[in-house]
Parts: sequence; C-alpha cells; structure tokens
Amino acid sequence: MHLPPWLAHALRAQRGPIPWNAVVRGALSAGPVLLAGVLADRTSLGVVAAIAAMLAGINDRPGSRRVSVKRIGAPALAGAVGMVVGTYAGEAMGAVTLTVLLTLVGLVAGGISAVGPVASGAGTQLLVASAIGAGMPLPEEGWLRAVCYLGGACWLLALRLVLPTPGAIAGDFRFDGERAAVAGVYDAVAALLDAVGTESATSRRVALTAALDHAQDALTGPRLRRYASSSAERRLHAQYAAALPLAEAATALAWAGEAVPGRASAGPRRLAVAVRENTHTGPLPAPSRSAPALRALDDALLRAAEAFDQGRGGDLHTRRLSGRDLLRSVFGAGGREYGLRVALCFGASVGVAQALHHSHWYGEHEHWYWLPATAVFLVKPDLGPLVSRVLCRAAGTVLGALVFAGFALVLPRPEGLIALVAVCGALIPVATRHFAAQTAVVTVLVLALVMVGGEPQASAGRITETLLACAIVLLVGHLPMPGQRGGGVRARVAAAGGAAEAYLAHVLREADALGETRPEDSRPLRWTLRREAYRALAEARTALALAAAELPPLARHSEGAEEIVAVLEGLVDTTTACAVHLDDSGRLTPGHVQRLTELLGELDRLGDRHERVAVRLAELPLAG
Repeated sequence: MHLPPWLAHALRAQRGPIPWNAVVRGALSAGPVLLAGVLADRTSLGVVAAIAAMLAGINDRPGSRRVSVKRIGAPALAGAVGMVVGTYAGEAMGAVTLTVLLTLVGLVAGGISAVGPVASGAGTQLLVASAIGAGMPLPEEGWLRAVCYLGGACWLLALRLVLPTPGAIAGDFRFDGERAAVAGVYDAVAALLDAVGTESATSRRVALTAALDHAQDALTGPRLRRYASSSAERRLHAQYAAALPLAEAATALAWAGEAVPGRASAGPRRLAVAVRENTHTGPLPAPSRSAPALRALDDALLRAAEAFDQGRGGDLHTRRLSGRDLLRSVFGAGGREYGLRVALCFGASVGVAQALHHSHWYGEHEHWYWLPATAVFLVKPDLGPLVSRVLCRAAGTVLGALVFAGFALVLPRPEGLIALVAVCGALIPVATRHFAAQTAVVTVLVLALVMVGGEPQASAGRITETLLACAIVLLVGHLPMPGQRGGGVRARVAAAGGAAEAYLAHVLREADALGETRPEDSRPLRWTLRREAYRALAEARTALALAAAELPPLARHSEGAEEIVAVLEGLVDTTTACAVHLDDSGRLTPGHVQRLTELLGELDRLGDRHERVAVRLAELPLAG
C-alpha cells in the first residue's frame, strides 16, 4: 500500500552523519547569551539575543565558512530591521493599523522570499522579529532590542568562523568546507563514469549537478583571509575550475550510454583525494582515447593535473543576478503569488491574535505574537508542502509543549531552564532533518525562554495558538488567488527554459563557425551557461517535488511541468554531448542533429502548457 504523497512527505526525514561541529556551536550559542543577559541583570535582552541565536542555528547548515556569512548574516540583518519596525509600530499603533502595517510587511517579505534560500531566510526572520518586536512586552527601546538581536546571531556566526571542525585542527581548517565540497565534485564525476551505460546513470548525473552547485556555493562569498590565504584561494578556485571539463566529458559519456573502462574513474578519484588532503595529485591513469568524449576526459585530466600543480585561480563560472533578475523574481508570477499568500496568512494571524488579545477570552496571556510567528513558518512554501508542514508543526508543538511541561516541574529556575536552552540549541542541527522534530525542539527552547523572562508556564497556550495558526494557514493556503496558480513552479520552469535556450544557442553558434578557428576563451562562457542551465533545472525539480506532494487541489496546478523539465534535461544533456563532440571534430554528427530536432519538436508540442517557453527554444536554428 502506497501512502499519498502529502502524507509520505510528512513522514520522510533527511539522513546523514551527525554534524558534531554544529552541535557544539548550538550548545555554545543560545544558552550562553541567555546566561550573559541574566548575569548582567538584563534578562529581557538576553531572551532577545537567544531567540536570534536560535534562528541563526536553524540557518547553520553544512557548507563553507564563507557561505555562512551570507546564510546567517543576511537573515540576521533582516531580523534586526524587523525588530525595529515591530517595536515602534507596536508602541505607536492601534490593533487595526498594526495589522495593516504587518500585512504589508508580509507582502514585501513574501516577495523577497521568492528570490532564493537566503532571501527566504531573511524574509522569515523579518516577519518573526517584527511580530516579536510588536508583541513581546520588553522595557528596552527598539534600537537596543535590534542590537541585541543582531548580537545573538553574530555570536553564532563568530563561532562558525572561528571554531575548527573536528579532525581538521592540524591543517588550515578555515577551508575545510571548500575542500570537502570540491572533492565531492570529483567523487561525483567518478561515480557517474562508473554508472555510464547503466540505469543509475541519470541519478548519478543529478548527483553530479548537486555536487557542482554545492561547490560553487561553497566558493562564493567573502574571502576569509584576503592576504594570507591568497594562494589557498587561488588553488581552490583552480581545482573547482578543473572539474568543469571533467564533468562535461562525463555527462557526454553518460548521454552516449556506452560503458567505459573501469580505469576511467580512477583519475577523478585520485584528484578527489588530492583536494581533500591538500596534496599533489601524483601520476593519473589515462583512460582510453577511442571516442570523442573519452579523449575529452583524458585532456581534462591532463589539464587538471597541471592546474593542481600550478594552483592558478579560475572563475567560478557563474553569472551574478542583476537588479532586473531580482526584480523579476520578486514581482514575477512566483513572487506575486508567494508574497500575497504570505501577506494574507501573516496579516490574518496578526488580526486574529489582536482580537483575542483584547478580548476577555484571551485572559492575561501577553504573547499574542506566537500566532503570527507560527504562521510564518507554516506558510513558507520552500519549507515543504502545505499539509506536511501543518501536520509536522502541530505534532511537534504538542510533543514539545508536553515535554517542557514535565521539565518545568522539576528544573530549578533560572539555571535549570538556561541549561535546557543550551541543550535545545545543541539539538537543533540534528532536529532540522525533520520539520516535526525541529518544531518540538524549538517549542521547548521558546517556552524555556518565556519562563526565564518571568512569565508563567505556557504550554497550553502554545498548543492552542499553534493549532489556530495551522487552521488559518490551511484556509488561506487553499483560497483561490488572482491569476494562474502554481506561479512558483512556473517561474522555476521558465528560468530553466531560458537557461537551456542560452546554453543551446551558444553551442549552436560554435557549430556555425564550421571551418573557423574557435577561440579558447569561448569555453569558460560555455561552462558558465552549462552550470546555470543545470542549476536552474535542479531548482525546477525541487519546486516540482514540493508541489507534487501537496493535496490534489494544489498539486494539479503544476501538472505537465514535470514533462517539460524532463525534456529540458534531455536537451541540456544533448547540448553537452554536442559541445564535447565539437571540441573534438569541429562539427555535429547527424545523430546529434536528429536528437536535438526531436527534443525541440517535443518542446514545441508542450509549449502551450508553459507560456510558450518551449516555442522560443524551437525557433533556434540548427547547425548541420
């Protein structure tokens, strides 16, 4: 018996080794900053800093240190802004005007969240902090709350930058994340070569794309030691750049589908070891040169060995988002739908919370901000399918509240509660693998902070307001919206179509230069376009997977998009095979032209389903 997708997603958890370094950072973040506030007799500010440290801990994901600066720092800045806005608005406005203002903030934050994961984290903290600033009864001014909020997040960021990774103390541990990411690319190339000609080749190619995306992100960001580490920076960039032609050749071999000798994967594996251990490559076994893609693989290995030894830096081959691209993401179909839904959920929860707060039924509870803050996490589409989020949030809150109620009976105050906060901070990096587990840990931590701040035990209120937030989000999440639904999926598929179009057009222009000498400088641009095409396809696949796990009334809005993405993936794979063959012979074979024609014809047939993106692709001229 197969479970429906929306229920199966709620029961699925991520797997992997325990991130002990993140566990240590979590233990040293929220608990210590709360303790500092208590010892300084500024408990309320310690609570604000601990909340920021907790949210920063949720964003403390595996990756390089330079990535963490953006991944943790940008949302923290947005949260500080939200704290200022919420505090002064809560002090100066009545219930109705406050609800209107926070609804507009939700509209802005929702649109920004459509840009990408970091922007989504920033939008989340902007809304959560604005609700806390408006509703949490604190004696300090708004600017001081914002400073402490930012300080709590920066404390965890400082731990992320300074503390060594276990097992990496002997070397220059500041670059262990980058080395692991680049080594993962070479391992993924080797795995794809082993899978050529088998049914697992497609999944291995997808894994290679993920490894390249991860390495590209790991190397993107500020230099941690601009002068002392310049040679290490150049070496890492050179090692990443050397992997791109290897990945291209491996993809072409997988497209051809003919098994390759086992020794073909030995070279990339040795390169992976050299990156991971920061050593020289040594002699690399040369693969057979019996086919264009195998000759490209051999040439790429030779260039990689040279690049490893010389350590010359290379471009990351990624295009930066322009202001127009960002505006298109925010104000496009996906951003508009995302922003409107977040605004409605956040505004409705603020309005309901205000009504209950000023009613006799609500009693003496002062934390009305829990309701909109909970709705923020429930309404974010990038956190998972709607029903899955609601089920996990409800189950996690009930479990966390019951667990805390038991601890509250036996723990001494405040030292026992501070220790509980530290333990929960350590558990967050592990609990993030499942939304229900993360919710349970966060619930215990938040309830402990509330009691340390001087308020009574509030487990019952937390459960009630979470269930109410779940009802609001379920209702708003299924309301009809202006325009066509599924804007987020359609925007991702459109981006993938545009990236595939640009990549194919570039390769066809190379093919049109038949008989002419093509400049070597054309390859970096080709690799840039190839990287962007595969990254866009991966993002479209992720959006499709989330949409498919929604309830049928919502899942049907993305029907047909998966077929388009599958054809686009075939087109990009074929384009890569064409590029490798062009490098070898300077022309396309009839087989390449026929396959491109078939794929473009298929996209032409599917084009009406997706804003005629495929039709534009089909209008590209083919080179014979």
